[in-house]
Amino acid sequence: MIVQRRAVPAVLAVTALLLTAGCSSDGGGSPGGAGRTTPTGTASGTLPSGRATESAPPAKGSVKVLRTVADGLKTPWGLAPLPDGGLLVSSRDDGTLTRIDEKTGRRTELGKVSGVSPAGEGGLLGIALSPDYASDHMIYAYFTSASDNRIVRMLYDERKPAGEQLGAPDTVFKGIPKGIIHNGGRIAFGPDGMLYAGTGESGERGLAQDKKSLGGKILRLTPEGEPAPGNPFPDSPVYSYGHRNVQGLAWDDKQRLVASEFGQDTWDELNAIKPGGNYGWPKAEGRSSDAAFQNPIAQWHTDDASPSGIAYVKGVIWMAALKGQRLWRIPLRGTEASAAPQAFLTGTYGRLRTVVAAGGDKVWLVTSNTDGRGRPRRGDDRVLEVEVG
Repeated sequence: MIVQRRAVPAVLAVTALLLTAGCSSDGGGSPGGAGRTTPTGTASGTLPSGRATESAPPAKGSVKVLRTVADGLKTPWGLAPLPDGGLLVSSRDDGTLTRIDEKTGRRTELGKVSGVSPAGEGGLLGIALSPDYASDHMIYAYFTSASDNRIVRMLYDERKPAGEQLGAPDTVFKGIPKGIIHNGGRIAFGPDGMLYAGTGESGERGLAQDKKSLGGKILRLTPEGEPAPGNPFPDSPVYSYGHRNVQGLAWDDKQRLVASEFGQDTWDELNAIKPGGNYGWPKAEGRSSDAAFQNPIAQWHTDDASPSGIAYVKGVIWMAALKGQRLWRIPLRGTEASAAPQAFLTGTYGRLRTVVAAGGDKVWLVTSNTDGRGRPRRGDDRVLEVEVG
């Protein structure tokens, strides 16, 4: 039995900052993008005058890849560390969940998630453990079906034979628009015990500004899939809107939500999420002078990012870049960037899909070179253990 938890209202003070550096969709072009000039290069901007009084981490950091945990993976997408050890990894195209022993690299396939219909950027995407995993052993997954994108939960029973350890999917939430592109897909349970999901506008721009649509949104749900108490719009799962394609969700140490988002031809974004906030797409891409839209913490020129997963570690957001093929470090002071973003591992491991905090000063990093847009090399794709500072 999964217990519904009481929501904790979130109050986010979102302060804009122009820090350049960026990219467009999941790595390639997108409808309506032809003929526009693509900026290149990076440059730091200026901090706004009203800086937060919170402390900031060092302006410059470091990254050291400690080891390859597992390689030879096919279209890995989501990763969820298990409390008793082991890493669960989803395969977008195979629709399978695999447990990887983080010490030995040994793999055990839990099973195939029924109902997954992979195509383009869709398939088995983000995964998350139930907040009551210790007692209910439930795994949540976001996937593309034949008709929509949806969230399901499944019982994981490791006592059963490999390949038969997943129970039948129980649909928690459905009806999220699907497309060949922009399916969103990241899910995570927040500090309030509620389930958050980043969705895409599936290539139909108008959905992002339509508060009645589930496309181009961040959703906030109870574990049972109902609109969470305290949401900004009555009886609605919509938490924020005006997004193009959200694939990264993380919370800082004060329980404030941060999300990464694909732009089209000019700016990718890292945003501090305000309940009910409008993030501009398709009317604005990146920083805007229109006060109706929330401005990003940082933004990147196309080719430098295509941001997917993000993780928060000791005052820093670490952001995996697909087309940019690098790991970005964004130090924060409150909900502002405290210094210019810094890039690591540029081109070393190809496209980077997911980054997850691993405790202390470490993260798990998942590559994405077999997703149809990368150039697979021997041993791709892989899970890396990385020390960050």
